[in-house]
Amino acid sequence: MEKLYAQRQRVQDTLEEKLSAIECESGNAEVQLKNIKECVLDTISDLAGKVEKRARRPWITQEMISKMDERRKWKNVNTEEGRRNYRRLRNELKRHTEKAKKEYLENTRTEIMEFYRTGRYDLMYMKTKELGWRETQGIQNIGIKDSQGNSIVDQKHVLKIWENYVTELYD
Repeated sequence: MEKLYAQRQRVQDTLEEKLSAIECESGNAEVQLKNIKECVLDTISDLAGKVEKRARRPWITQEMISKMDERRKWKNVNTEEGRRNYRRLRNELKRHTEKAKKEYLENTRTEIMEFYRTGRYDLMYMKTKELGWRETQGIQNIGIKDSQGNSIVDQKHVLKIWENYVTELYD
């Protein structure tokens, strides 16, 4: 986005040029929308460059992503060789990702323990938050409503309500 903002006049000129060529063509709205979308995406990729696929998880490498793409190609090949290659790639990828995840979590745990040992609680909590910990995850039971519409949060009362519900349902 920064690259596009720095070159905004050039982006605007290029887009106006390409869009004026599209407006001359006649067709239905869906075709025009598709052409406009392609025009914008082409302009942006030409001026800013393409961004590589980025992993959602920090332990996934570019090599793993390329293996995933290769595995995806073999997924729908309905021959013996295709199934064999897909299974081989799936197993390799699974082993590789599990190992990488384990290493990542071990390194993160070591970092967190080091922050704890040195008294850097702010960094410790930030690192914990990076792992996906959320304050709401501590609340397992948000409660249910009883027959009168009152919210019940207590675990024993919730179980009793479910027990009554199931017995009424199957009687």
